[in-house]
Amino acid sequence: MKTKQSYLSQLPSVDELLKDKTVLEWLEEKPRSLVLEALRMAIEEKRKVILESKVGAIHELPLHHSSLEPENIINRAEDILNTLTQLNLRPVINATGVIVHTNLGRSVLSEKAVKNIEAVAKGYSNLEYDLVKGERGKRYYHIEKLLCKLTGAEAGFVVNNNAAAVLIALNTLAQGREVIVSRGELVEIGGSFRIPEVMERSNARLMEVGTTNKTHLKDYEKAINDNTALLLKVHTSNYKIVGFTKEVAISELVGLGKKKNLPVMFDLGSGSLIDLKKYGIFGEPTVSEAVYEGADIITFSGDKLLGGPQAGLIVGRKKYLDMIVNNPLARAIRIDKLTLAGLEATLMEYHDEDKAVKNIPTLRMLTESLNDIENRAKKIQMELKAVDALLLKIDIEQEFSQAGGGSLPLVKLPTFVVTLTPVAYGSPLTVNMLEERLRKGKYHVIARIKDNALLLDARTIQDSEIGELVDSIKSALRD
Repeated sequence: MKTKQSYLSQLPSVDELLKDKTVLEWLEEKPRSLVLEALRMAIEEKRKVILESKVGAIHELPLHHSSLEPENIINRAEDILNTLTQLNLRPVINATGVIVHTNLGRSVLSEKAVKNIEAVAKGYSNLEYDLVKGERGKRYYHIEKLLCKLTGAEAGFVVNNNAAAVLIALNTLAQGREVIVSRGELVEIGGSFRIPEVMERSNARLMEVGTTNKTHLKDYEKAINDNTALLLKVHTSNYKIVGFTKEVAISELVGLGKKKNLPVMFDLGSGSLIDLKKYGIFGEPTVSEAVYEGADIITFSGDKLLGGPQAGLIVGRKKYLDMIVNNPLARAIRIDKLTLAGLEATLMEYHDEDKAVKNIPTLRMLTESLNDIENRAKKIQMELKAVDALLLKIDIEQEFSQAGGGSLPLVKLPTFVVTLTPVAYGSPLTVNMLEERLRKGKYHVIARIKDNALLLDARTIQDSEIGELVDSIKSALRD
């Protein structure tokens, strides 16, 4: 009868395993420290099995799944090494039907944006260099004219997100003074950040007017005093108050601002550059409309309805934009070359609205025809025809998608979903198990559960992802 010590003595050392051909190949491709860690962890797993087992013959030890031979330890180390070297930030397949999904990275970038980011990332660029004059240039020159052309504004500027855009605008124009805003527009944005808190950090003082559901122009006018610096309107892009309501239009606020010689700022939030009404989507003002109505400063996001990378865009009158650009905070919240590359390429798409709707994934998913979505759902169902009907029931049903990202809260987008319902009598697999296996699988499919079925929304599944999606489902059924 062998003792535990005799089994422990059979375990190979790390030095021995390092001489193996397979391990030597790992060392050529992987960090040495992680290879060593994987080998030590694999050996330690075997050691733990031995130490926690009862003393007895070899067949009494729970080693039937893992031999003490070096080859088997190396196989286990390879699995560990793959986990150790896997990046935490990785692609997923969004089957939720939420287009601008904050938790899943918001907007999917266009092919041209991705290519431009790659081109700029892999070498040097003229980020702050004027190629014509042969001298130092300004990084925002690359997109300011483009922003102005697309919106009709006198000037434009970009920071790293819209909260930062609001922060620097208020800090520049209203530090130590009052900003008047409707009580019904004091929104909370993602991550529990609230407009009043952003205003507090800007060192501007909040002056609330009106009530939650009703604010009149006279409320603003009555609140104006010698310490008033700015009139602020916030587009409630992530919620709507309906019923007995009243809000002041930006044109009315601009009129009051001119009368009292006060600038008017409009935080649009989502920042649509095209009129979505022609696609049956209502309630979202465009940036150019805000410019036309006379707002002096307009802030909006780059990664919501605009469909680009995360950024906060500021457009408006040049005299105010010049002040904002020269604020020392501008350097702390500036965008990098990769964001700039992706944003410029995205904005370039808007020169042709038809092409923008086709090429920018966020716009394409928002405006895609129901017929095209149904065809994609049928294609997914067809690819799954080989799946055992005793394991999984596959249907297509009508449902609703969402814009997401705090945009278009009242808009329900008709869609088609592929429903996966585990067949209880044919397998112990439950819908929760299926969801978990797809989420944790190779391609990380994120879906939603409804009425004991897993729903795969064809609106947010890209055509290029169908093969990976189908493979993930088949793999989940084999586990």
